[in-house]
Amino acid sequence: MYFNSETMAKTIGRVAKKTPEVGETVSGLMVKKAFTYQIMALDDLHVFSQLSTTNISQRITIAYTGAFGVLKHRLKQIFESVESLPDEESEGRAFGVHERLTVKYESAKHISLHWRSYPISDMVSDSVVALVLNIGREIPKVAVES
Repeated sequence: MYFNSETMAKTIGRVAKKTPEVGETVSGLMVKKAFTYQIMALDDLHVFSQLSTTNISQRITIAYTGAFGVLKHRLKQIFESVESLPDEESEGRAFGVHERLTVKYESAKHISLHWRSYPISDMVSDSVVALVLNIGREIPKVAVES
């Protein structure tokens, strides 16, 4: 058996202030409660529902004994935007990657990564972690001439 039914959603809050033209896209959050759907702006979520939003800041500390400049150089080879950041705690030894991730020098044995949880930021942090762990595994290459 196949049932074909239309789904209707009511726009509320800021989204409902402007009547869209025919074919115009309406952007917002669709919230389902029981059998009704509502489309609202992110800022209206707490007003028209019992839901709330939050930002998650993540931090990871990784063992790294290599030179901090080597790490920055390797990241510049992979990412287009690697910029030094002023940081009083790290004595200037911090840089940002694509304005989404901050890499800080914590000690001679550790670095830390800081970012707000977002899919793209999570991918950038995963690739930086992989790079740091691979740098730590690399064995220095010695050329022997005879």
